[in-house]
Amino acid sequence: MSDLIQQAGMALSSGQFTDAMELFDKAREAEPDNAVAHYGWAESAFMRLSMDMEEDVPAGKIMQVYKKAMQLDEENLEYVASFANFCLDCGRIPMAIKEYQRLEKMADLNEIPVEDTLFDASRLIVDAIERVGQPMDNPMIQPWLRQALVWAVGGLGYSAEDAVKMLSSDE
Repeated sequence: MSDLIQQAGMALSSGQFTDAMELFDKAREAEPDNAVAHYGWAESAFMRLSMDMEEDVPAGKIMQVYKKAMQLDEENLEYVASFANFCLDCGRIPMAIKEYQRLEKMADLNEIPVEDTLFDASRLIVDAIERVGQPMDNPMIQPWLRQALVWAVGGLGYSAEDAVKMLSSDE
């Protein structure tokens, strides 16, 4: 890993998001095919947006850079999960769900457990639905809620069928 990326990572982890973005940007210029540099820049910009509440970088640009990182390293589950979280933060719920589903398939193929991530995603999806102000009985929202529930019960160690059976029993 280059010194530039290490410096950028340290800036990111210490909350210096603008400095991290600048350093990752230099790394992206020096090595355009470096997935870590693209991902680091996108993460730094996302943190600047969500934590510092700075909107100087358009969400569309952040989205493009996440996608570039995922294109360069197609097997990286962390990139997909972070991009899905970013989509939820931006209110792009269908896109986020699609990315979480992709994460789930990738993890299944590689036998990597992601139940905790999907459990957290279920809560974030419900929060995002509430933020956009849609009533929970809206037919457009129902498939999103269903997916969130499947992931929530999966995070508790149950299949959807087992959860239904348990919740509908009188015992």
